[in-house]
Formats: sequence, structure tokens, C-alpha cells
Amino acid sequence: MSDSRTVGKLLVNAQQVLEGAGIANAVQEARWLLAYALEMKHHELASRAEQSVTAEQLARVLSLVRRRESREPLQYILGSQEFCGLDFSVTPAVLIPRPETELLIQETLREGGFTGGAVLVDVGTGSGCVAVTLATILGGMRIFALDCSHDAVSVAKGNAERHGVSDKIVWLEGDLLSPLKECSVAGAVDAIISNPPYIAEADWVGLQPEVRDYEPRQALLAGPKGTEFHERLIHDSKQFLVPGGLLVMELGQGQAPLVRRVAEAAGGYTGIQTVKDEAGIERVLIARRACEGPSHG
Repeated sequence: MSDSRTVGKLLVNAQQVLEGAGIANAVQEARWLLAYALEMKHHELASRAEQSVTAEQLARVLSLVRRRESREPLQYILGSQEFCGLDFSVTPAVLIPRPETELLIQETLREGGFTGGAVLVDVGTGSGCVAVTLATILGGMRIFALDCSHDAVSVAKGNAERHGVSDKIVWLEGDLLSPLKECSVAGAVDAIISNPPYIAEADWVGLQPEVRDYEPRQALLAGPKGTEFHERLIHDSKQFLVPGGLLVMELGQGQAPLVRRVAEAAGGYTGIQTVKDEAGIERVLIARRACEGPSHG
């Protein structure tokens, strides 16, 4: 690519490099990278195809294309990812928001029926995409966003500020729901929402390089079964949820039957259901805190 001195030639060569690296959407990704590196609008890449680039611009393009060639996620290179129509800053400290996680938002809103003063908890907030999105939609709520990573919470706070909802979210650091124990919200939470780690140890090696080699391991890897965090959330959420309160969790492919059985065996929940994503995968589990009756475990 070092001899490519016009925008058009750079674009063609970038596409070829990415195709050679096995990037599925090489044509579009090359456009995104060049537009970002050259500080152009996408349509300008065509209208300015014959424009020469400076040595500095060439070096910048080469650097970004090489990063993507090594399978670094495009979102980390560009520093952002869209989620529910909002733009979120992302760094290697946080999991890149996925389209399927938008289902968590949709189902929480559909099932919630929240009134003013309701308490919502986002467990494993990462980039803050769930908490921030809910804060932009719902008014008068108390939202807690929890994560065990200080760096992730820093990114999430930045995204809250970016979207003007900093004053609507309380940020807490710690393991799953443990930070809530100091917040006097036992039995007072209307919804606990989580996209927890759910990759089983045996599946780690087979993940895409973008995921396995670049995204935060602690945000992905759950343990031998892949459902360890779901099981903990099912047991630990009972002490915090109000009667009728929601537990809404994202699931990995094929995990729904096991997680449903765990929820049923735990007791204290009713209306357990799963929701399929656009690919037909049971992606979200919803359970309501039982209004009465014994709680086991």
C-alpha cells in the first residue's frame, strides 16, 4: 500500500488487504477506515478519489488498516459503536455492544411498566450501553450501574456524560450485585438487567480472533458451563427485587433450557419466559420475583 498516493487507490488497496485477512465485510470496513483516517465523509471518498494524500495521511491509513488486518475490532479502532440509535465510545476495557443486547432494552421496557421512582440495576454495565439507553428513555427512575472493572466504569461514565444522563445513574464497582448491599435497596429494586459473561471455557479457543484476542476476557468468560453468572444472579437477585420485580438476562446460544431450570429450582420466581432474537435464538430470559410463597436457596 505504500505506493498508493490517491484516495481511490488507497481505498482499493485497503479493501484487498482486508479481504486477504479474511475480513467478511472488507469493502465497507475499508471505507469506514479511510473516512475516519482522512477525516472525510463516506461519499467524499468517491468524489475525491483522484485527490493525492499527504505522507502523514498515508501513514495514518496504513496504521489503521494494519490494525484491522491483525483482526483488532473495527469498533476499537474507530472508538465507537452504535446501540439503540445512540453512539457509544468503546475501548478495549469494555465489551463492544451487540445488536442482540438491544433485546434486553426492549423486553425490560415491554415488561416493566415502571412508575416514577422505580429502581433499575444494570449488572456488568461495561460501556454503559444498557444503563445509559434506559436513562435516556425513562424519566424519574433511580438507575444503578455496576461493574467489577474500574476502567469499564470510567468509559461508561463518559458515555453517560456524552448523552446527558450523568445525573440519572449511580455508578458502583464490585462483584455482581455485592455493591448494592451498601445502598439500602434490599427488596426495593424493580428490575435487574444483565448481559453477564456467558462463554464456556471450552468454547474460548474457537471464538473469532476479534473477540478472543481483543475484547476483555472477564466480560466474556463465565466458567466451565458458561452459565455460572446467570446462576449467581438468579440466587442473589431475590433479596433485592420487589415482589413482581423483573430479572432480565441475556443468554448464550443453547443456554436457555439450563438457565430456566436453575430459575425454576431456585424458587421465588414466577412467569419465567425466554425471548428469541432475530436469528431465532432464545436470547433473553425474564423472571418475576414471586409476590408470595417460600423462597429456596
